[in-house]
Amino acid sequence: MSVTDPIADMLTRIRNATKIKAPSVEMPASKLKKAIVEVIKENGYIKDYKLIDDTKQGVIKAYLKYTLDNESIISGLKRISKPGRRIYRNINKMDKVLDGMGIAIVSTPKGILTDHECRKLKVGGEVLCHIW
Repeated sequence: MSVTDPIADMLTRIRNATKIKAPSVEMPASKLKKAIVEVIKENGYIKDYKLIDDTKQGVIKAYLKYTLDNESIISGLKRISKPGRRIYRNINKMDKVLDGMGIAIVSTPKGILTDHECRKLKVGGEVLCHIW
């Protein structure tokens, strides 16, 4: 089965896993998904991830993070730029998610960055998703 929006599929898998308090979630791997999961890990929304090699494209296994009360660190995930409608932002109009409490993941010429890093490096790009 082919997926028309693999990033939205990845975000939905993470969202569904956090709803049922799963310790980890698996998704098909790609370079873009690996870069997004790396940014999510660097910002403390997941514990860790690992790449599992299979005979096809590989699998990313992300280990989710919860508070002591067993509440997910990730409150919400939202896909912004979609295959049918790409959303680009320059540095002056870069999104602030919940007044800086969340992050926007942006695809830039310098790689996959957060909105905070984009402001620091003064670079814009395609806003992939918001996480809070």
